[in-house]
Amino acid sequence: MSKLDRIDIALLQALQTDASESLSSIAERIGLSQNAAWRRVKALEDSGVIEARVAQLSPDKLGLKLTVFVAVKTNQHTKEWLQKFASGVKLLPEVVGFYRMSGDVDYLLKILVADMADYDRVYKKLIAIAPLADVSSSFAMERLKDTFVLPLPTDSF
Repeated sequence: MSKLDRIDIALLQALQTDASESLSSIAERIGLSQNAAWRRVKALEDSGVIEARVAQLSPDKLGLKLTVFVAVKTNQHTKEWLQKFASGVKLLPEVVGFYRMSGDVDYLLKILVADMADYDRVYKKLIAIAPLADVSSSFAMERLKDTFVLPLPTDSF
């Protein structure tokens, strides 16, 4: 995909804010025909800029009241260990974020669960995946901001 222009940015902003809005409505608002908007969205999807269009669900309404950030340290840094650990973590639907880190922590996971007992259940599955040197859990007390809306360039036009 070549450089994004102001129309691409407007389409992306509209879609990531409310992907359920009709493309014809978005197109009209930003001054495009529906066909032109569709072609641009298709190109953004084909290039991988748009990875998916999904519904953002409410964790609270689904009973997922506890957010846990889990810092994992390992003393094994082989390709085989990482493959085993990553494959196992990806099978845990409660893990909604999984990052390899620099610094003191090797991996950081974001886990959504109902309560402490539910977290304990997931924790036991997590530590059974592969040998770990240290696992440290931090519990979010309040969600102040949690968004999938990405910052888009606005100053280059």
